[in-house]
Amino acid sequence: MTTSTTRTPATCSGSTSEERCGFYRSEYGLPATVDRSMQRIVMPIGGLVGAITMPLELGQRVQAGLRIRMLAGPVIERAQTQRWTFITGPGHTLDDTVHAEVLRLGASVAPDGDNIVLPSPEDEHLGLWRWECAPKALKDFPPQSAVIATTRAMASTGG
Repeated sequence: MTTSTTRTPATCSGSTSEERCGFYRSEYGLPATVDRSMQRIVMPIGGLVGAITMPLELGQRVQAGLRIRMLAGPVIERAQTQRWTFITGPGHTLDDTVHAEVLRLGASVAPDGDNIVLPSPEDEHLGLWRWECAPKALKDFPPQSAVIATTRAMASTGG
């Protein structure tokens, strides 16, 4: 009899921030580091990784739309602010009309150089940040353009 040894952040719940950060780097290809001043695991935006943050309710509709299109990817929830952050493939410059629409929806596209927080064991224990949908494969992130298009579609249809 064989058992699955799939590793996820949840199976590393007893780990330290440093161990979890190493897990994110090796298992998912995330350019994570531990920011000692903030006592958080952070990931810089840029290169092959982008991020879009939005209100939880809109995020739930967007994730459902992405699942239908087989493009769902990793999502981090920040419970205190009721916001979801979608980790995406590389970002691109938005034209002014799309940028304004995204902002009007309460969403924001993280610019290159920004950092986002990745859940640490302590964050999960305190209920600050958690994976709504953890990454499943090395650098398997949806295209940022698909997340933006789905956000716009889900907002205009109301679900």
